[in-house]
Amino acid sequence: MTHPAIRDLLLSLGRHAAFLEVQRAVSSGQPCQTGLSGLTVTAKALYTVLLWLAQERPLLVVVDGNQQGEAFWESLGAFFELLATARSGGSPQLLPALDVLPGQRLSPHAEINEQRAVALWRLATERVPITVLPVAAALLRTAPPEFYRQLALSLRVGEEVPMEELVRHLESIGYQRREPVEMVGEYSIRGGILDVFPPESAKPVRLEFFGDLIESMRRFEVDSQRSVLKIAQCTLLPLLEYPKSDALFAELAGLLGPEMASRTGEPFPGWETLVPLARPRHGTVFDLLERPIVIWDEPERIEVAAGRLWKRLEEPSRAALCPPDRIYCRWEELRSQAQSAVQVAVRELEVSAEAPGPHISTRPSMAFQGNVQVAVSEARNLVAGGGRVVFFGASTGELERLAEIFQEYGVPFQLGLEAAEGVPPYLVERSYLAGSVASTFLVKGLIRRGAVFPEARLAMFGCEDLFGPTGRVARPAVARASIAAFAADLADLKAGDFLVHREHGVGRFLGLRELTQAGQAGDYMLIEYANQDKLYVPLARMDLVGKFRGAGDHTPALDRLGGVTWNRTRTRVRARLRDMADALVKLYAERRLAEGFSFAADSNWQREFEDAFEFVETDDQLTAVADIKRDMEQPTPMDRLLCGDVGFGKTEVAMRAAFKALGDGKQVAVLAPTTVLCFQHHETFQRRFAPFPVRVEMLSRFRSPKEIKAILPDVADGKVDILIGTHRLLYPDVKFRDLGLLVVDEEQRFGV
Repeated sequence: MTHPAIRDLLLSLGRHAAFLEVQRAVSSGQPCQTGLSGLTVTAKALYTVLLWLAQERPLLVVVDGNQQGEAFWESLGAFFELLATARSGGSPQLLPALDVLPGQRLSPHAEINEQRAVALWRLATERVPITVLPVAAALLRTAPPEFYRQLALSLRVGEEVPMEELVRHLESIGYQRREPVEMVGEYSIRGGILDVFPPESAKPVRLEFFGDLIESMRRFEVDSQRSVLKIAQCTLLPLLEYPKSDALFAELAGLLGPEMASRTGEPFPGWETLVPLARPRHGTVFDLLERPIVIWDEPERIEVAAGRLWKRLEEPSRAALCPPDRIYCRWEELRSQAQSAVQVAVRELEVSAEAPGPHISTRPSMAFQGNVQVAVSEARNLVAGGGRVVFFGASTGELERLAEIFQEYGVPFQLGLEAAEGVPPYLVERSYLAGSVASTFLVKGLIRRGAVFPEARLAMFGCEDLFGPTGRVARPAVARASIAAFAADLADLKAGDFLVHREHGVGRFLGLRELTQAGQAGDYMLIEYANQDKLYVPLARMDLVGKFRGAGDHTPALDRLGGVTWNRTRTRVRARLRDMADALVKLYAERRLAEGFSFAADSNWQREFEDAFEFVETDDQLTAVADIKRDMEQPTPMDRLLCGDVGFGKTEVAMRAAFKALGDGKQVAVLAPTTVLCFQHHETFQRRFAPFPVRVEMLSRFRSPKEIKAILPDVADGKVDILIGTHRLLYPDVKFRDLGLLVVDEEQRFGV
């Protein structure tokens, strides 16, 4: 539960005169167009939640691309959880665009199909407060709302549902039969028991039938397959927005002519984009909601993105079996459809200087790049000036880390969580000992980049502003600062260290200085350059500075302020990077043009060899094996890197590739960095290949010169199938009759 002080602080931003003006326009009950400018990405997400709280009408937020949509949705979800969790109606959702185009004849990714199907069902049933969608998703034509409502099944104990009809419907909306059920989208049948794993469900559901009567319903554990919780009802959500049926595929095959005739009644790649040929769709996503509020995030960018999409759809080389205008609508048609709704355009910059609309001044927050001292100093300065500061942490652990930092530096703070949320008691005590008047707040929420609201005297700092990117979640490119030329790791910086400034080059750090300019005091980094020239860099621009990292212990020469040496250095490095890139392009081009050996498909012996594996393969192992086999069956040479921790089954993957090479009469070489590892591989390969007519030999210090002398002629004659060795394999006297596969184990340990 969010602390009341945090909720009140965020809600207070909704009392801005410009936002109240937008609210009055939206509340008129008539279709209208209004706008709000001056908002950063984080501020847009916050004011979107505040608008929904004020109106409680469904919101559609249209952005220009998938990455922008994911970033907006992430911040939106965090603010929604802080401000609106007490209200029913679900949580914000993302409606993604398709990741394929009609002319590609490829099916969308299963995860995107699932996400779209669930999102459209929620829209049609009005179970979602806010939906974020890229313009490519908004342009897709839709069916009427009742079509999407019937995709999901709501079941209750005591209802009569013929199991055959239930299974038929499950298969039509994307479920697959598997035994046992382990993943989302699977179902299984055992007598009168139906197990099914619907999307967005923490655990699968087990239905027990007595005839056609649902007698009981339980959730069960995937690992043990044991029931754990009795329930009275469940909803089986769809995985496809286009239900499959034999009749649909037969009709498509008839419409498409002989090209698809062989696939009558069976799904084929790209069938999803051909459905409008048989089942025309004329609506848009706006038709799925009553009285929606449409928010256009940077309308000019959205229009450009829509034009870019249609340019790709109309490329002459992309001959689609289904005309694109039957799948997508035009930008003009979409805007026309939106005329019957309330529309709000949000922008970071006001585009109309003559008649400016409602404006709220915000700016991006400062990025500290892990420099805790600067963060604490900035917080103190803001609070001393009468402002309030909010630091966001993505997890309770990050909040604890923040609390310890502020406790250590003696900064009073309030914790934005109630004690009932499992927060360590000492943390709660520390925050409340600071008093309810503390102006620094620590809040749990995944806000990556903050925002500053000067008029409200409020500054928010995201979790990446202070600690930098965590890498736990894919970070959209738009969240990166455009001036972040260096990663400023300045935590252990001391006077005398060498720095590199993005524009001025190498200098010597002399320390921090406090300067007063235009009546305002601030901290500056003092950097010395050649001829004792000095440069003062404000800490707000420390993302332009990085520590000097040179090879060896030599002292670098200082650049001259305003000189040409630094520009020459940058030009020289760019040229070398271009040369390196050119060399890599040529290398990979030569590899693609080189002719290799195309191995045959798996034989019965290959399957027998793999079935003899005494353990259960992991999903990653199976994926790696399939990828390697696919490469080996291509006419170009394979060059693949297999990564995995110790004990995760890399050797088994290599042995399966080796067996495939042996099946076509080729020899295999296994290169290991140490004698011990070489011996271990020899033992493993001999044991694994023992049931088959395969000869495995080893070259290392564990073999006597006499034994090596006897092995080498057999290798040259092709009598040795697999040769395992250290760098001894690279000696000129080792000659293979027909080498087909080289396996290098622990490649990084061979150095250059």
